[in-house]
Amino acid sequence: MGFCWSAECGGRPSWAGHNKPCHAGWVGSTVPLCIYGFCSMMRPIEPFMTEFLTGTYKNLTTEQVNRQVYPVWTYSSLVLLIPVLLVTDLLRYKPVIILQGLSHVAASLLVLVGSGVRSAQLAFFCYSVAVAADVAYFSYIYSVVDPRFYQRVTSYVRGAMLLGYAMGALLGQLLVSLVGVSLYCLAAVSLASVSVALITSFSLPMPETSLFLQGTYSPQQVSSVEDSCDSEGRNFSTWAKSVSPVRRMLRLALDCKTCYSSMAMLFFCMWSAMGKCGFYQVAGYVQLLWVHMQPHNFTAYNGGVDGVSTLSGAAASVAVGHMSLEWSVWGELVLGAFTFLIAGAIFLMDLTDNIWISYSCYFFFKTVYMALTTICTFQIAKMLNRERYALVLGMNSFVGTILQSVLTGIVISSKSLQLTIILQFVVYASYFAAMSLLFTARGVYTVLHTKRSAGGDLAERATNLPEASCL
Repeated sequence: MGFCWSAECGGRPSWAGHNKPCHAGWVGSTVPLCIYGFCSMMRPIEPFMTEFLTGTYKNLTTEQVNRQVYPVWTYSSLVLLIPVLLVTDLLRYKPVIILQGLSHVAASLLVLVGSGVRSAQLAFFCYSVAVAADVAYFSYIYSVVDPRFYQRVTSYVRGAMLLGYAMGALLGQLLVSLVGVSLYCLAAVSLASVSVALITSFSLPMPETSLFLQGTYSPQQVSSVEDSCDSEGRNFSTWAKSVSPVRRMLRLALDCKTCYSSMAMLFFCMWSAMGKCGFYQVAGYVQLLWVHMQPHNFTAYNGGVDGVSTLSGAAASVAVGHMSLEWSVWGELVLGAFTFLIAGAIFLMDLTDNIWISYSCYFFFKTVYMALTTICTFQIAKMLNRERYALVLGMNSFVGTILQSVLTGIVISSKSLQLTIILQFVVYASYFAAMSLLFTARGVYTVLHTKRSAGGDLAERATNLPEASCL
């Protein structure tokens, strides 16, 4: 047992008077996790992956990459997401984070030394394992820190990933454009970075209990549940130890049903899932679009655009977090309006022949998307018990992956429409346009309904979810 690095405990080996070891201090747990997140995302080869696979290094055709390689990670993620979500809580997060690190290393190694379609497909399968394990990365920190620090550590953990991705993209762009480094060297740097992440993952403190299955609750939640259960003559701590895992899972399922029974919660989750689907389709295939525009332009500024747009999106996310707006009233309308702008940007990005206009549209698309997904994230978090956040996050990701798999199967699969890259992006733009119509209609209804209602209804809408009941 050590001492809390955060100095919030006055040097005591515990926090808030609870018998927790030092790693419950937010700094001691957050620092290695942020290092892990930064290094795992700092992959300079990422913005140049299509060029690397279709160039002289791997000699794959754009048709093979589009229809045989890239779809692998979409379909694999669909299969892996639910098993990983269930195992994550059972194994208490850290082993799954280590598995994610191993998957990143395996994927980078296969990209670096492998050859042929099968090797590339295996690399993207490993990458899909890492993507599915993201839920462990984002949920781990809630199991080892005091709930008072949730907002702070969440911003650091997310910021570390964004900064790592941006630094990797910008580093790759600088090395290619100014130094003339080969893409093979960028792949080697990416392998070194994810290897550091894997080593760092072993230093993460092991959570004592899981958030779901072991009945871990914050002191405030324990108090509130105890109060609500006193009338029934139950003691919370005795209940948490005696209830079987099956009943806890049943309680979890019932709480999930309760969460999604709120229309406000449902629509924010819908945008989160649908937006994730559209974003990954655009971001995953935009390099093929740029290769189509400039087939032999090795000095393309893919990395710079990706890095700058990531930094801009991070700044927009922070700015949204400080905006003073009644998001429970105006949030859906804001989502609808800006989703329409996203659809317009994708249309223009696809139909223009000017690579710089396409770059600018992608910059706008990524910046706005990251701001909007931040709105959804904190609105969902406001409506949820923290213990249920990982569950809802995983379910939203699963639904988004289902949509992405369906969309991939329709527009890309060799057994379906087999659309050209230009027509693929027309479909993606139309997809976001349909989203904008849905959320604009819902947002207008919400605003008009709120205006007609009494002033007290605003507070009722902000607390739309009933509290979890006791078994």
